[in-house]
Amino acid sequence: MPPFQQGSTETKLPEEVKRKDYGYKYPNKLNLRPGSELHDSIKTKIMERALISASAMSNRHESWKQTDEILTTYVRPKKKKTTDRISARSRQHKLNARQSSRDIEIVFPYSYTILETLLSYMFSTYVQDPMFRYEGQGHEDIIGATLLEKVIAIDCIRNKVGLALHTLYRDGFVYGIGLATPTWKEKWGKRTVEKKRVLRESKFVTEDRLLYEGNSLENIDPYLVLPDPNYAIQDLQDMEYFGWVNPTNRMALLADEKEDDNLFNVKYLKHLNSSGSTLYKDDSGRNKKTSMSKDRDQAHGVSNPVDEINMYITLVPKEWKLGSSEYPEKWLFTIANDLIITRAMPIGLDHGDYPVIMCAPDYDGYSVTPVSKMEIIGGMQTTLDWMFNSHIKNVRKALNDMWVVDPYLINIKDVENPEAGKVIRTRRPAWGRGVKDAIAQFPVGNATQGHVADASFVMSYMDKIGGADSSTQGSLRQGGPERLTSAEFSGTQQGQLTRLGRIAQIIGLQSMQDIAYFFAAHTQQFLSRKTYVKIVGNLPEELMELRGLRQRDRVPVNPEDLDINYDVKMLDASMAGLGGVNEWIKLYEILATNPALAQKFDMVRVFEHIAMEMGAKDVKQFEVSQMGNEQISEEVQAGNLVPTGQAIEEGII
Repeated sequence: MPPFQQGSTETKLPEEVKRKDYGYKYPNKLNLRPGSELHDSIKTKIMERALISASAMSNRHESWKQTDEILTTYVRPKKKKTTDRISARSRQHKLNARQSSRDIEIVFPYSYTILETLLSYMFSTYVQDPMFRYEGQGHEDIIGATLLEKVIAIDCIRNKVGLALHTLYRDGFVYGIGLATPTWKEKWGKRTVEKKRVLRESKFVTEDRLLYEGNSLENIDPYLVLPDPNYAIQDLQDMEYFGWVNPTNRMALLADEKEDDNLFNVKYLKHLNSSGSTLYKDDSGRNKKTSMSKDRDQAHGVSNPVDEINMYITLVPKEWKLGSSEYPEKWLFTIANDLIITRAMPIGLDHGDYPVIMCAPDYDGYSVTPVSKMEIIGGMQTTLDWMFNSHIKNVRKALNDMWVVDPYLINIKDVENPEAGKVIRTRRPAWGRGVKDAIAQFPVGNATQGHVADASFVMSYMDKIGGADSSTQGSLRQGGPERLTSAEFSGTQQGQLTRLGRIAQIIGLQSMQDIAYFFAAHTQQFLSRKTYVKIVGNLPEELMELRGLRQRDRVPVNPEDLDINYDVKMLDASMAGLGGVNEWIKLYEILATNPALAQKFDMVRVFEHIAMEMGAKDVKQFEVSQMGNEQISEEVQAGNLVPTGQAIEEGII
């Protein structure tokens, strides 16, 4: 049986489901009741695409599983069988024999070290405040772009987008593809409010209120992704379909159905006997570290597991009997446990794209699942493990003395006793003859004494292939000053950071630019109420004048304020040291001491460039106001500036 055919064995709707009628009103007056002709036709088309994709993707799972085990497993104990003769010995002897028969294999976590270095660079480069930058296309869009940037920065903090980005980068380096979907998150709750009544006392009532809305980023497990295998992964937006399996439960879906008008048929799920989808796979090796696995069959009956297949499909509505249009449209479908459609709707997003993000730092331009960096060095990691384990086994073999014994002259049970300070008795025929020729140690050679040195050689090439040498990892290579000069270190580090900068630039073009675009488009489309943003540093004068603001740190933002044309500003994918900071500092010192050069070059801009090369992303926030006394007096009279004491009394700050 192929690896993707597991989980639920139910292929047809139970008769009980067909008999039930919960009175759902389906969108566009379609008949999507479970068991109807349209429902089953759409379900069949979606499952056909899902099975084709799962069959193609399952070919990569074994390689991914081996990589997971390398990155998450550090010790692999293997027990040998215990013979009857050993089991018949004393209790202490049995314990010692059992411990000595255990064969320990160590996974030397060097691939993990390289992965941590790559992730540290990417995380430090992109996870900052703000993560995404925008600029207006026209002069009238400048203020709106500034406010849009602030609103999305708050979303990133509240919904912890940085954690999702970390998983996205990690999946890209481990599996070759990292995937995520940007969503618009609404959090509802209850608040007690005061209702005032005429000529009566006020009454306090509890109402359902929208507590928060904003952008969020949700990761997609590469083991559960269902892309169109006819396209390369970087051409995701050109695919005819793209889907993934989302494990959830019936209680969560019922709660979502209550709030989401686009969700339906969830009540029918309680009549299914299946424990999930046939496409849900736990093929990963991530559970090796804890020796835990997900058994959906055992969970069924205690909990209510449900596996959703979410799939975006570009289709002609008339051909699918979903409408009269004869031109392609993008639709979203959801099937629960392979049997019941719970969502069928046009995407309805203003940007018109699949809301899916991909990260493939080692893409080749042609493959849907490119080979990852961790897979490339996987063979060398296996060799490294073998070198360490074979050396340890040889040392253990030498420590566990092996003897050649004449059992006619020596009591063999005394020799087998593993305790220290033992007495070995000779048998009666050997009494008075000495023990010189009765027992002798077996010669043990050390064929693995060079393995540790060879392992260092292997690790050095893993660094070169993985793009993370010792200096990037935060440690210096061994050697005295004659081997590690300042020029050598600076040149090596700059070359290494240039290589990492290229990878970061690819991730920026593939992922960060698209996330910024989706977040901005979703904010413009879905933001429904006024919010407030905190302003730090200098503001454009137009913003202050337009809103008549005094010196306060928060400004209101209405949805219509963000209806602008904007461009996404790509973040600098470099880090400190990439631009030759020391050389720029020397040039700055020359400019400062040479009046002719100081008049020709802008010293302030040179300083800002140096600060940015050293890691400062927003130098402008450190600038001080250059207003004169007369200008300050004019601003106070106009009400644009307020003395600190007065501002505190009036509650402005």
